[in-house]
Amino acid sequence: MSILTSARRPGIWMLILSLGAIPASYAQTESEPDDPVTTIMEESNGNVVIDIPQPILDQILTPVETPKRQNQHLKPGINKMTGYRIQVFSDGRNQGSLEARAKARGSAVLAKFPKYRGQVYTFSQSPSWYTRVGNFRTQQEASEALSELKRAFPSFASEMRVVKCKIVVIKQ
Repeated sequence: MSILTSARRPGIWMLILSLGAIPASYAQTESEPDDPVTTIMEESNGNVVIDIPQPILDQILTPVETPKRQNQHLKPGINKMTGYRIQVFSDGRNQGSLEARAKARGSAVLAKFPKYRGQVYTFSQSPSWYTRVGNFRTQQEASEALSELKRAFPSFASEMRVVKCKIVVIKQ
């Protein structure tokens, strides 16, 4: 093996290998296969021995105890379960303006109660539109929030009610 400097590009090294510099043990003969896997299999007769240090082997074989969570039915992340929401809008008349009215009602709730950000749900079940607020696990929690919302919005308090539905629970 020889190393030369290029005269055309100073500072760049070029590595030139000549076939005569390769040791004879690396030269391929016709009896040797090209595939290293085949070579290993032939030399080991199919037996492979892996030497694993004892501390690592102990870690692999020791069972890991997982702590039990309080709410095992809830997985980490976003879960859906039966709970309660407060319905603040429900209408099936005047089809042309229903969606806008439903969203406006949700926006009004958010303006006074930013704690419900991400918990205002506006949706349609033909022919009606609905706006629901909150993710309450118990009817008691929902009823307390309903009282608070009715005091804040007396003009549409008579339309508000607690409804049982699937809610979103974020569990960590």
